Amino acid sequence: MDKLTGEVVPILILCVVIALVVARLPKVDVGHTAAFRRRRVLNWLPLGLTYAFLYMGRYNLQALKNKDFHVITGKEFGDIDAIGAIVYGLAFLLNGPMTDRFGGRRAILLAAAGAAVCNMGMGMIVHGTAHPSIGWLTILFALNMYFQSFGAVAIVKVNASWFHLRERGTFGGIFGILISLGLYLAFDWAPKIAVLACGNDPACTPTQTADWLFFAPAAILVVFLVLSFAYVRDTPADAGLPDFDVADASSGDTSTTPDKALVIIKRMLTHKVILTIAFISLCSGFVRQGILKWFLSYAGGVNVHSYVREHWGMMSCVAGMCGGMFAGTISDHLFQSRRPPVSVVLFSILLLGAGAIAITLTDPALVSWIVMVMAMAVIGVHGMLSGVASQDFGGRKNAGTATGLIDGFVYFGTALQGFVYGRLLPELYITVDGKSVPNPEAAKFDSWYGWPLAMLPMAFVGLLLSLWIIKARVHPRTAAAAH
Repeated sequence: MDKLTGEVVPILILCVVIALVVARLPKVDVGHTAAFRRRRVLNWLPLGLTYAFLYMGRYNLQALKNKDFHVITGKEFGDIDAIGAIVYGLAFLLNGPMTDRFGGRRAILLAAAGAAVCNMGMGMIVHGTAHPSIGWLTILFALNMYFQSFGAVAIVKVNASWFHLRERGTFGGIFGILISLGLYLAFDWAPKIAVLACGNDPACTPTQTADWLFFAPAAILVVFLVLSFAYVRDTPADAGLPDFDVADASSGDTSTTPDKALVIIKRMLTHKVILTIAFISLCSGFVRQGILKWFLSYAGGVNVHSYVREHWGMMSCVAGMCGGMFAGTISDHLFQSRRPPVSVVLFSILLLGAGAIAITLTDPALVSWIVMVMAMAVIGVHGMLSGVASQDFGGRKNAGTATGLIDGFVYFGTALQGFVYGRLLPELYITVDGKSVPNPEAAKFDSWYGWPLAMLPMAFVGLLLSLWIIKARVHPRTAAAAH
C-alpha cells in the first residue's frame, strides 16, 4: 500500500498543478472566434505532446549513469551528451531553413519518426549487457539528436501562424508545461518502466532491462506520429480557417515563401538583439542542463534522502510549469509582451541560486529546494527565448531559422556543460577487483563544489546580456484582424 501511495501521490500532485497552471494562464483577447480556439487546441495539443515525448526520448540517456542502472560512467555520459548537443546545434543550420520552406508539420513528423527509430536502436545496443558499446551509443544518440532538432523548430514554426504576438507569452507558459511533462516522463517514468520490465523475477536487475529506457519512448512516439499526421496543420488556412496578421516581424508581408537561408542567417548574425539572445541562450543551456542532468549525480553521491530526489521528474515538471506560467504572465502583463526583461528577472534568480548552492552544499535537503527554484527559472528562460522570442524577431515566415539559431546556441551551452561536468565531477562508481563499487570521493561534499561554481559565471554573463537588450521589443505594424 505504501508503494502504491508513493506512486499515486506524485501523479495527483502533478494533475492538480497542471489544472491550476492552465486555469491561471493569462487570457489575451485578440478577436479569435470560439471555433478558431477549439481548432487551435486540436492543433497544438498533439504537436506539443509529441514534443514532450521527444524529450522523453532525449533525456532518457542520463538514467544510464544513475544509481539504478550505472552502465555508463559520468564521463562517458558527458561526452555522449556533448557530442549529441553539438550535432543538435549544428543541425539547425540545415533543419531550420528546411522547416521554414517545407513547414512545421513535416518537421514534427520527421522528428518523431527519426527519434523513434534511433531510440529503438539504442535500446538494442543496451539490451542484455552491463557494458554497452559507447561508440554505437554515441553514433545513435547523435543521430537521435539530429532528428530531435526538427521538433523545436516545428513547434515554433507551426504556432507562429496560430498565435498573435500578444498571446505568445501565454504560449511560452504552455511551451514550458510541455517541456516539463517531457522531463517528468524521462526522469520518472522511463526508469520506472525499465524497472517494471523485470516483473517478479528476483534474479533480474534494472541493468538487464535498461533497454526499456529507450523502447518505451520509441513506441509512444509512433503513436503520436500518427496523431500529429491526423491533426496538425501548418496554418489556420490549412485547417479550413482564415489566416490572420500575427503582428510579428513578418507583419504586413503577405508572401509565404521564406527568405533564403543564408540571407536569414546573415541578417540574424548581424542583428544585435537576436545575436545577444543567442548568447543568452548559450548561458541558459549550460545552467539548465547543469541542473537537470547532474543534480541526481550529486544527490546519489552524497546519499541525499529527500522528496525532491525520489520524485525528481515530478518536481522538475512542477517547477517547469510554474516557471513557464510565471514567465508568460509577467511578459504579457507586466512587460507589455517584451521578452528580455523576463530574462533579467529569471537570470537574477539563477545567479542567486547558484551562489546559494555553493554556500549550502553541505545541506543536501536545502540544496534540493534551491535547485527546484532554479529549475523553475531556467525552464522559464528557455521557453521565453527559444519558444517565444524566436517567433517575435524571426517572424512567422522565418521562425524556423530564428529558432534554429537561438536553440542551437542553447545546445552549444549544453555541449559545454557535458564536457565540463563529465570531467569536473566525481564518478558515482569505480571498478575494484573487477566489481563496480560506490566511489568514496563522490560521498565527499568537497568533491561537488565545482557543480555550482561552474554555473555562476554563466548565470552572471546571461544576466549582463539580458540587461544589455532589456528595452528590445518587436513593434507590431498592424493590429490583427478578428477571425
